[in-house]
Amino acid sequence: MARRPYQDLRRTVPDHGVNRSVIRAAAPLPCTLVVCRGCCCGNPRKHPGTDHARQLDRLRAGAAEHGFHVRTTDCLGPCDQANVIVVQPSGAGRRAGARAVWIGFATDDDCTDDLVAWAAAGGPGVAEPPAALDLQRIRPPREARTRARR
Repeated sequence: MARRPYQDLRRTVPDHGVNRSVIRAAAPLPCTLVVCRGCCCGNPRKHPGTDHARQLDRLRAGAAEHGFHVRTTDCLGPCDQANVIVVQPSGAGRRAGARAVWIGFATDDDCTDDLVAWAAAGGPGVAEPPAALDLQRIRPPREARTRARR
């Protein structure tokens, strides 16, 4: 009986000591803060009283301490409501039916503290937002709402 080509290849691929019988569960997906740093958000000319670099440093320090993620992105769209931060739910939050929450006017230390506390508690679908953040919710731009439905 002739050998099949794939049988020969299997013998030449080293397994590097990997125990293939062990299947590990994926790490839980944490809450993520997406911080707009486009044309208006993070712009000291638009919000001269806000230390934008310090805000980002504080969010990243909270992420390092509590295990959520922080990303920056280019313009998210609602420039008239800058600074915009999107709070994306964790895996557990998504399983509970939560969607991303858009927060506008995130320019002061109290808002930054509330964002860190909410993300540390699990974010949308896991923990209720602080009351002040609930008042700062904004509607995502039309493009974001359309993409979410696809």
